[in-house]
Amino acid sequence: MGIRGDVRGWWERAREFGASRPQAVDVGIALLVQAAMTMPFVVPRPPELEPATWPAYGLTTLTVLPLVWRRRAPFATLLAVLVASALYKLAVEGPGQPLPYTGLVVVYTIAAMAPAWQRLTTLALLVVAVPVSVWLNTRSARELTFSLFVFAAAYVFGRLTDARQRAHRVEAEQAAARERARIAREMHDILSHAVSLMVVQAEAGPVAVRAAPERAEAAFDAISATGRDAMVQLRRMLGVLRDGTESDAPREPQPDLGGLPALVERVRASGLDVSYTTTGGVRALPSAVGATVHRIVQEALTNVVKHAGARTASVRLDHADGVLEIVVTDDGRGSRRGSPVGSGGHGLVGIRERAAAHGGTAVCGPGPDGQGFEVRVAFPVTSISEVAR
Repeated sequence: MGIRGDVRGWWERAREFGASRPQAVDVGIALLVQAAMTMPFVVPRPPELEPATWPAYGLTTLTVLPLVWRRRAPFATLLAVLVASALYKLAVEGPGQPLPYTGLVVVYTIAAMAPAWQRLTTLALLVVAVPVSVWLNTRSARELTFSLFVFAAAYVFGRLTDARQRAHRVEAEQAAARERARIAREMHDILSHAVSLMVVQAEAGPVAVRAAPERAEAAFDAISATGRDAMVQLRRMLGVLRDGTESDAPREPQPDLGGLPALVERVRASGLDVSYTTTGGVRALPSAVGATVHRIVQEALTNVVKHAGARTASVRLDHADGVLEIVVTDDGRGSRRGSPVGSGGHGLVGIRERAAAHGGTAVCGPGPDGQGFEVRVAFPVTSISEVAR
């Protein structure tokens, strides 16, 4: 297992190096091909053959050199290799090669990176160049079959590489879209909650100034605290979009179950009488689950403040074996009938999506005895200790 891990780590580092320094990789490939083409020059030749010469070896280098530019100009590299190879075959009596190394590398590159017209032109050139090369060399059907096979294999491998890279790009784009949606959802929750509380408190401020100045001061303090908390959370969220080396965004942890009492207290400061209770065996949850619970309760309370016209609300968390249920109720205007969450505004849609992300369900509808409104969310949970196992 340790050896496999070391090999995988080495391979990942090599891939990262290749992605960041493609020119260095191309130079390395050219040197590797040159080393392979050097072998026939260092192996002793039969006496009946002309000895290998330095001019012949120089021409092999000329056929390899274009590989350095194979990514930037693959089709031009192919033409340069064809011309240099023809010159090597016709001008000198150099040793042959067991494989057409340079041609295979260029065909693979064109199949993997070049546009369609270059790929089609390359196939047409191969149909002509391979038989001509075999005719100039051995004129054997065996060599012709082998040459066509290896070039076809190089082309197929190149197309497979292109398909894999396109699949990786699509996957990366989808992951980025999901992350943008998550950030947008988080920012919606933060702004909607903070602005709703601040509007309610600001509207109550003038009345409180005339009737109870001490309540007005508390309301303004609550507005200030809510605004500061929203700014901190927004700076953290926007910091995700910046370059990590340059971002000075605070690195506070994501909100979790421990932040629910403070959340309820902020809502209570707006004038809504909110209670918070928990039942069952409370367990430490993974951070993603804790953040989801916090955001669901935040969004449900925000909807109460904005739309319900309620005087009281309650938040209850029921911890059962493997299941966490969140129930938020109020005594406001309510709705006429139960409906799945998501039939209302963006906030309820966000609650449904957050629950579904953890394999749960969310339903909203009339509260107990048909009065008020209730949001009920349930999803399976795993404690941190169970995750560690």
